[in-house]
Amino acid sequence: MTPFVFNTTPSIRMGAGEIENLGNISSAICTGCALIVTDAGMVRTGIVARAEAILQRAGVVVKTYADVVADPPEAVVMGAVNMAEGCGLVIGIGGGSSLDVAKLAALLAGNLGTLAGAYGVNKATGPRLPLIVIPTTAGTGSEVTPIAIVTTGASEKMGVISPLIIPDIALLDPELTYDLPAHVTAATGIDAMVHAIEAYASVNPNNNPVSRALAVEALRLIGGALERAVTAPRDSAARADMLLGSLLAGQAFANSPVAAVHALAYPIGGHFKVPHGLSNALVLPHVLRFNTQTHPDDYAALAPHAFAGGPATTEALIDGLVALSKACGLPQTLRSVGIGAADLPRLTADAMNQTRLLVNNPRPVCYADALAIYEAAL
Repeated sequence: MTPFVFNTTPSIRMGAGEIENLGNISSAICTGCALIVTDAGMVRTGIVARAEAILQRAGVVVKTYADVVADPPEAVVMGAVNMAEGCGLVIGIGGGSSLDVAKLAALLAGNLGTLAGAYGVNKATGPRLPLIVIPTTAGTGSEVTPIAIVTTGASEKMGVISPLIIPDIALLDPELTYDLPAHVTAATGIDAMVHAIEAYASVNPNNNPVSRALAVEALRLIGGALERAVTAPRDSAARADMLLGSLLAGQAFANSPVAAVHALAYPIGGHFKVPHGLSNALVLPHVLRFNTQTHPDDYAALAPHAFAGGPATTEALIDGLVALSKACGLPQTLRSVGIGAADLPRLTADAMNQTRLLVNNPRPVCYADALAIYEAAL
């Protein structure tokens, strides 16, 4: 067996109503106050106020930073870092952006380092503050990944990739996802499926049997639950399967990294503010068609897991993903999100800068290939 490394969050707690245990968990590890990192939308749901009350009943002093936005820029990250001064614990509540900002706040407040110095693979240095994350979407898997993505400048994305930012505790409560809008449920769900598919087929040297097994189970769970979660948002079984599937997919790609789908999706989000999950969904079938010309076997093997009872063919996987995306009401073309043919060279140039992702793709991608994929998605 080829040697590999597998890292993940040390403690995962999942169950309906699990948020009620946040106070006891936090008081056992918190010295000083706790900082909640979240966004304004989460505040409006009442979930943040509930978490604050639970912490306060346990004797934990709480500060809340609620300025996170999608695709967070450096200024938002540093705002959280500054507010974390004097805190003994960081708690991220929300989607991937809030969890990523919480990771970086815990890192930089713990060692007084710089964000610029942490960009890249294994550039971060410790120590960091204790970190609990509570995902309220089933998509990014950020609760178990060593990755935090930041928007730099106008549109480019940079990553901090280090085991140091893997959270200490992931607290998963499916009830917190009941009120997600249908389009968010759909886009984040497809995002998690992309994580599983790309992790399974990645040519990264650390692709490993643990990641592949987790990717298969993630696809089984999400493939069977996503449309139900969209159409019946309080289906407790569907919401639990989505949250667990997202976590498993996160564990998979945290150790067997993603590839060209993400590389081509990032510029779409950066330039046109398209949510990350939807950006992935828009290019997914076209990247898979490109890859299957040279590497069909992995995708064929995944098809009957993602879509129970279907044939083990690449066409079944791709057609099933397209049909699922349509059934969930997601846009299907780049034009539908405001992107025209004139925009494609700029997107392509930016995608080619995502070298840390493109090297993991089963089939090499050159500029002409990426442009052709965008043209097919237009």
